Amino acid sequence: MKVILRADNKGLGKRGDIIDVSDGHARNYLLPKGLALVASEGAMLQAGSMRRARDLRDAADRDSAQTIAKALVAQVIKITAKAGAEGRLFGSVTAADVAEAVQAQAHIELDRRKLHLPESIKVLGEYSVTAKLHHDVEFPFTIEVVKA
Repeated sequence: MKVILRADNKGLGKRGDIIDVSDGHARNYLLPKGLALVASEGAMLQAGSMRRARDLRDAADRDSAQTIAKALVAQVIKITAKAGAEGRLFGSVTAADVAEAVQAQAHIELDRRKLHLPESIKVLGEYSVTAKLHHDVEFPFTIEVVKA
């Protein structure tokens, strides 16, 4: 059965895509949950507008992610943490701590799940953190962990 996806669905496709699925999957899951609609002539035209809107939104998201990347790459984000005499932290610095520091210092709101720390940060020093804000925009920025 040919259906048009009304929402992004992992494993099937993105909003506005016309896909061919089994009758049972469409009838029992996609259609009752409102995730898809049957591909009729009128719905095919609607799918084209859905794809155009998706492409415009994707381009806008990519542009904003690139703007954020340019702003963050140029800065060094400082995070203060309690540490012992030898520079070992009491605890560790997490992605949530990094996102909070970016919000406070650069006034940019990042989702902690989009940040990738190379390893557990348990020592004072400089580290490179990778942020993936869009499937086309992935960039490293520098954080510096200093003693409180």
